[in-house]
Amino acid sequence: MKRSRFTEEQIIGILKEQETGLKVPDLCRTHGSSDATFYKWKTHYGGLEVSEARRLKRLLVDAMLDNAALKEIR
Repeated sequence: MKRSRFTEEQIIGILKEQETGLKVPDLCRTHGSSDATFYKWKTHYGGLEVSEARRLKRLLVDAMLDNAALKEIR
């Protein structure tokens, strides 16, 4: 899987900028992304706060570690 050049915190910040009234094409041009990428981010991260994104990321990592530990036990 290709790693994004933007962190989750940066993506949420960009989405918040759009909520202040900036137009999507101008915002994407400023940050160097495409309109399609913006709308993909909006469906995935829309409505999240930075703290919520960090919490979800931590939960995912914990689940992946538990899964790896269970595989080693077998």
